[in-house]
Amino acid sequence: MALILYSRPECHLCEAMTADLEPLLRASGIQLELVDVDSSPALERRYGLRIPVLVADDVELSGYPLDRERVARYLASR
Repeated sequence: MALILYSRPECHLCEAMTADLEPLLRASGIQLELVDVDSSPALERRYGLRIPVLVADDVELSGYPLDRERVARYLASR
């Protein structure tokens, strides 16, 4: 299983969220998949400027800033 981070290149908020996620993911062993919203017209319409967005199992866990508590609870339940 992987968490999906919808982002785009050169997005400083996306980079900050990735850095904030790193310790949580390292402890859980779960991978992070980065998806460029500009790679798909459907994703671009869905997320637009509302990035970064962290998703797991089709549920939005967090936007920016990272909701560490919610993500930690999700990871602990896996």
